[in-house]
Amino acid sequence: MLLNFRVANHRSIRDEQSLQLNPVYDADRPPGTHWEAVPVVGIFGANAAGKSNVIDALAYMTRMVVSSHRDAEPDGGVARQPFRLEEAARGEPSWYVVDLLIDGIRYTYGFSVDDDRVVDEWLHSFPHGRKRKIFERSVDGLEIGDSQHRRELELVENITEPNVLFMSLAARSRQDDFRPVYDWFARSLQFSRRMQGPGRIGTARILENPDRHPEFIALLRAADLGIAECGTERVLLDEEELRKRYGTRIPPWRLEELEEHGPREVMRPWIGHRGRDGIVRMDVSEESEGTQALLRQAPLFMGALRRGGTFVVDEIDSSLHPILTARLIGLFQNSATNPNGAQLIFTSHDASLLGRTDGEDVLRRDQVWFVEKNEHGETELFALADFKPRQEENRERRYLGGSYGGVPYIDDDFASAIAARGDDDGKGGEAERTQASHRR
Repeated sequence: MLLNFRVANHRSIRDEQSLQLNPVYDADRPPGTHWEAVPVVGIFGANAAGKSNVIDALAYMTRMVVSSHRDAEPDGGVARQPFRLEEAARGEPSWYVVDLLIDGIRYTYGFSVDDDRVVDEWLHSFPHGRKRKIFERSVDGLEIGDSQHRRELELVENITEPNVLFMSLAARSRQDDFRPVYDWFARSLQFSRRMQGPGRIGTARILENPDRHPEFIALLRAADLGIAECGTERVLLDEEELRKRYGTRIPPWRLEELEEHGPREVMRPWIGHRGRDGIVRMDVSEESEGTQALLRQAPLFMGALRRGGTFVVDEIDSSLHPILTARLIGLFQNSATNPNGAQLIFTSHDASLLGRTDGEDVLRRDQVWFVEKNEHGETELFALADFKPRQEENRERRYLGGSYGGVPYIDDDFASAIAARGDDDGKGGEAERTQASHRR
């Protein structure tokens, strides 16, 4: 479970920004839960304010932990993206820190990197609430905690390049205190990638056995998409089937694959809609963009709820109706649908998620964060709780009214520019008509 994430000098983030997931209001806790961190966090803000960069920073940290030993070339430096609007930032390290709660033990892990190497790296645990050093690394060397197997870790130190995280290699040496944190990054932390197309693999697996996934089928029906039935069937993927799917715009690689390997059987998910003549089975690719988005994303949400861990979604409201988005968020708020304490972190432009659905707040007061850029182009991250909002206040209206910040500022010059453009176009058109009449 993620308790806190801190980052500095990453893309539009210049100074330290901290995303805190510790509960602030006991009255806002989801009923029947005793989670040490909030189950949901929504990050709101204007376009280009840096919402996605907060997510990108966590994704970067994950890639470094899981694969820095594979990606880094000896003496190849460190690939990073420091803040670019200030020359001094290029020469300063970028750093990333998480506080985690795993099996009842709190861990703090972090590192800093510059263009050449890992500058600092450390891992501490807090069994019984007392700090225990597992390791601390600096440019001067590695300090190993007294509780660790020094000989094995010294061997790992000898093969760790300056641009590789010690964690990436030490976790593979079967050290008990390293694996929980490494495994959280490698397995428990999941990111929803922005995918195009219907996401056939995950959807097909669920639709193949709909009785095993009643919550998914219930969500489809509750979405009021006109879906009466769903399932999968085996079809022969030949040229005729390709024309059914793509019409005259069959992707060239599909035709090349068909020519090279010949027709083959594939599993085709279908959605059944009730018409005048009964149920009509339609390919997923024939569904609307919104339906495809739900079919694509819902299995990922269901998987996160089933496994637990932390699920991160950039632009959660993309192509989905606000009510559907609120329904997906609500699954994480309910201990019955979230028995393993999974967390959802997302970004959104949709202010309606700050409101209520079916008489309940979609997001609690300590689950809302905002981003905006200051006059130097630096992203600043701050919590709704900083404004000490009342439980009953209309947060959606106050946000849109600018009470919390994090909304785009559009001055009168924008409207004037559009009006002037329209006037210029009109005058230009009139001038052309006048010149044409003189020529006649």
